[in-house]
Amino acid sequence: MAAFTLAHLSDPHLPPLPVARLRDLAGKRALGYLNWTRNRHKFHRRDVLDALVSDMQAQAPDHVAITGDLVNLALEAEFAPARAWLESVGAPDRVTVTPGNHDAYVRITRHHFREAWGNYLDGDDPPGGGVMFPSLRRRGPLALISLSSAVPTPPLMATGRLGRVQLDALERILAGLPAEQAFRVLLIHHPLRSDSRAKRLTDSSSLLALLSQYGVELILHGHDHVHSTIWLDGPKGSIPAIGVPSASAIAHGRYPGAAYNLFSIERDGAAWRCEQTIRGIDDARRVQQLQQIRLM
Repeated sequence: MAAFTLAHLSDPHLPPLPVARLRDLAGKRALGYLNWTRNRHKFHRRDVLDALVSDMQAQAPDHVAITGDLVNLALEAEFAPARAWLESVGAPDRVTVTPGNHDAYVRITRHHFREAWGNYLDGDDPPGGGVMFPSLRRRGPLALISLSSAVPTPPLMATGRLGRVQLDALERILAGLPAEQAFRVLLIHHPLRSDSRAKRLTDSSSLLALLSQYGVELILHGHDHVHSTIWLDGPKGSIPAIGVPSASAIAHGRYPGAAYNLFSIERDGAAWRCEQTIRGIDDARRVQQLQQIRLM
C-alpha cells in the first residue's frame, strides 16, 4: 500500500483585512486593528499564501490539515472570504480545520467560525449533526483528532483552553483507538508547551497527562509562527509535536517565511513509519524543499 501524505499549514491570517466599521473596533479589536494597520499587514501577504498553497497542491497530498487563525479580528466580514479561501484549498472531505484564538477573538463573534466553516470542522459522525470538539475523522490509515483551544481572551492575551468536557471526550476517543488501529494525529492550535504566559494553553498539563497515558503518533499545531519540534512523553516512547510558520508570512525578525509540512505515513511491519518534508518560501516567492526528517 502506498504511503499516505498529510499536508499541514497554519495561521494564514488571511489578508487583506476588510474595512472595519467604527462600532466593530471596541475593546480588544481596537488594539488588534492598530497592530494590523501599523505592523502585521507588512508581513502577512496574500501573494505569499497563494504561492505556498499552489506549491502544496502541486504535491498532491491525500489530505490537508489547517490548525487555525484563518482570520485576524473575527470581524463578521472576515468569515465568508475565509470560507471561499478554504474551498480554493480543497473540499471539506479533503481538508480538516481546527480553529485558532484569532478565529474566536471576541465574544460577540466567537461562534462564527463554526457557522461559516462547519463541514471543514466536523468529524465523520458529529453528535447531533453539529460541530463539536474533539472531532474525529478517519482518512486512509489516519485518525485525525481535532481539538479546539480557541477562546476569547482579554487584550494582550492569546491563551487557549480546552476545558474538562473536551478533555473527557478526548480520553474516551483515545481509550477506544489504539495505535494498532490507526496512525493518530492530534490537531490543535496552541502548542502544548510555551514559555509565554500570554500565549500558552492554560490546561496543557491535563492534556499532557492524557497523552502520556494513551499516546498519539503525531501532534500538529500553529500559533507560534515558527518551525518547532518538541518530543513529549507517551506510553511507548516519545511523541513528536510539530509547529509551522504562518502560511502567509514573509521573513521578519525571529519569524521565518511561510512554510508547510508534508508527512508521508505508512505501516512498517508492526510499527509506523513517518517522514516529514518541510517546504518554504524564499524572497522571490519561490517554494522549495528546506529539509527532510525521519520522525519514526
